[in-house]
Amino acid sequence: MLKLVLPKGSLEKATLALFDDADLAVRRASDVDYKATIDDPRIDTVRILRPQEIPRYVAEGLFDIGITGRDWIEETASEVVSLGELHYSKATARPVSIVLAVADGDPARSVADLSDGVRVATEYPELTRRFLEKNGVAADIRLSYGATEAKVPEIVDVVVELTETGRALKAAGLRVIETILVSHTELIANPAAYDNPAKRHAMGQIHTLLQGSLEARGRVLVKLNVSAGDLAGVIAILPALRSPTVSKLFGADAYAVETVVPKDRINTLIPALKDHGATDIIELPISKIVH
Repeated sequence: MLKLVLPKGSLEKATLALFDDADLAVRRASDVDYKATIDDPRIDTVRILRPQEIPRYVAEGLFDIGITGRDWIEETASEVVSLGELHYSKATARPVSIVLAVADGDPARSVADLSDGVRVATEYPELTRRFLEKNGVAADIRLSYGATEAKVPEIVDVVVELTETGRALKAAGLRVIETILVSHTELIANPAAYDNPAKRHAMGQIHTLLQGSLEARGRVLVKLNVSAGDLAGVIAILPALRSPTVSKLFGADAYAVETVVPKDRINTLIPALKDHGATDIIELPISKIVH
C-alpha cells in the first residue's frame, strides 16, 4: 500500500534501529543496498536515500511517506504533511539546531551585527538566504560540501551549520550567535496520499508503532508485592506514567503493584522499594508504550 523512503547517512543506523524496535524490521541484501523490504502488509516498497532529497521526493509523490529532518523540509521548501516528530537523532534523543556561527574573536554578537557582503558557507543555502534576507543582510552565500567549520576565517566570515551538541563548533574555535532552526526528525507524507483514507489510516498505524517504541526507550516495568501495612509507603516513592496499578492478592492481606519507571532511576528505586517493605520485585523490559 505505502511507498516508504528512509534516510541514508548519519540518521541511517538510528532509523533502522527504530524500525526494528517497532517490529518493522528493514531487510536488504547488504548495508549499501538502496532497496529494502519490510514484512508488513501496509508497506509495499522501501528505498534508502539521502535525507536532503526525501522531502522533495515525497512532495512529488514518488513516495507516500518518508523520514527526514525538519531542516531539509525547510531547506527544500517542500509541501508535505508532517505526521509528527520522532524524537531521535544520530547520537541522542535531542533535536539538532541550525546555527549561525562566527570565529570566537569576531565582534559580531547577533545577525544584526553582520555587514552586507558577508561571506557565508553552508549546506543550507536556501534556508540561509531566507533567514538573512529577513534580517536585512545581503550576503555572499557559498554552498559547502562539508568541513564547513574549518573555512572560518580564511575562506568565509560566517558559517550556517547543523549541530547536535555544539562540541565540533567549539573545537573549531567558533561561537554561535544565532539559532536559525531547531530540527527534529519527522515522519512526513505526500499530501495526495494522505488524502486517501486507507493510506492515511495505514500511515497513522505506522506512526503509532514508531512513536510507541520511542516512548518505551529508557523505561522499564516494575512489578512487586507488598503488605497492606506497607502499601502507602511503597506507593509514595513509586513513579508512574499516570498512577500505579494495584491489585489485591488472593487469600492474603497484601497487594500486587506494577508501574512503568525511568530506567535511569531503577538502581536507587529497587533498594528503596525493598527498604519500604516491597518483596518479589521484578524488572521487565518494555518494547512499546502507546497512549
